[in-house]
Amino acid sequence: MKLSAEEIQKNYDAFVACIKATLSPERQEKVLAMLEDLGESIALAPASGKNWYHGAYTGGYLVHVMNVVKAALKMKKLFESLGGNIDFTDEELVFSALFHDLGKVGDTGKPNYLVQDSDWHRKNQGSMYKNNPDLDFMLIPDRSLYLLQKYGITVSQKEYLAIMLHDGLFEETNKPYFFSFSPDSKLKTNLVKVLHAADLLAASAELDVENRDD
Repeated sequence: MKLSAEEIQKNYDAFVACIKATLSPERQEKVLAMLEDLGESIALAPASGKNWYHGAYTGGYLVHVMNVVKAALKMKKLFESLGGNIDFTDEELVFSALFHDLGKVGDTGKPNYLVQDSDWHRKNQGSMYKNNPDLDFMLIPDRSLYLLQKYGITVSQKEYLAIMLHDGLFEETNKPYFFSFSPDSKLKTNLVKVLHAADLLAASAELDVENRDD
């Protein structure tokens, strides 16, 4: 899948507009300051490195992020209509959706994904990008949270948990948070579950779109 320069710009403008419409003035100011360093990387980053996963193309990251925002807001309404308890604010939901995968852009001056220069890997493994060896290894949620604190952007406890656990049980290290034998150690916010569901559905839908286009 390939986006035009105009489409990439439109997606980035929608991302910035969402920030301005949703975040409190203090956080908005710091997020916009972060974009002065990372804005180009955010606009151009892929959402993954493999073409059998979703968003392995220039600009795929923001396509995914904005789909997760859209899905999260709809998932909140569905969850509430089924009797689920909404124990988080819209800002917490949208903030978590906007930055759950921030680590995929890498760090200042160091993209997470580099274009794959091996034809063999592209043809036989569907590897369109490779990880940047100049970055210290981090799981994506860990780098996402690291970047937010690097730029002084406050994160509530609910947002922290939602970003850290957004991959659900697809990530082995998340199991202690989802499997509990004591009421005291169960997750106390539904933000985690709503964001995870939105992320999963958005990624799955994006891959269907890409397969149809191909």
